[in-house]
Amino acid sequence: MNDLFVGAGTLINVSTIVFGATLGGLFGSRFKVRMRNLVTDALGLITLLVGLMSAWVVTSESFADEVGDGFPLLVVLGALLLGGILGTVLKLTEKFDAAGNYLNRRFNSGGESSKFIEGFVSASLLFVVGPLAIMGSISDGIGSGIDQLLLKSTLDFFAAMAFAASFGAFGVACSALSVGAYQGVFTALGFAVGNLLSAAQVDALTATGGLLLVGVGLRLLNIKQVAVADLLPALIFAPLLVALIGPLAG
Repeated sequence: MNDLFVGAGTLINVSTIVFGATLGGLFGSRFKVRMRNLVTDALGLITLLVGLMSAWVVTSESFADEVGDGFPLLVVLGALLLGGILGTVLKLTEKFDAAGNYLNRRFNSGGESSKFIEGFVSASLLFVVGPLAIMGSISDGIGSGIDQLLLKSTLDFFAAMAFAASFGAFGVACSALSVGAYQGVFTALGFAVGNLLSAAQVDALTATGGLLLVGVGLRLLNIKQVAVADLLPALIFAPLLVALIGPLAG
């Protein structure tokens, strides 16, 4: 599917999220609370699995070859620490909550604010954090196809249904705005600068994104309310640290 216009992958992704949330909202009320909680728990477990699989890329040979043996883990740790500091300074968690509050007041008359915010924030984080969101968007931008975003769209469709059954359709559907903006930026970046990242930088970004997904999974399972939003800048620091350390290791 290389003949589609740039941004088609993200447009498809946004549409599947809205469609999945709508179906989940229409039929989710037929599920008992216990079943809806079980669906959310299953989604949390799958998110943990995907996150751990992505994080395991920290052991890749290309990563170690570029930054030196023993340094991949430090790169990911450094990215998380620096990203967490920047995210805390920028108050990203508060801004996500504020965005959810605004959308709830603007469009969701009579709805439960807390469920709306939880659905919006949790769905937004799940849909934008991870290698498929970034690399799929970049691949779309440089014209090498939307296969990765089609896979992501399929996963997000079922995830949106599960979220909508637990948190309500509107908050989950509004997360499509986050996806469109976030992936649109990386699609534009890919279109402007082409394939900018080295294999090691992709690995660093993937491993860091995987750990953020683990944080989302822990939130979904009510094990630990990790401030994943504050850690999002780590996705920027991960490839930057590889670019800094790589020449020194060489």
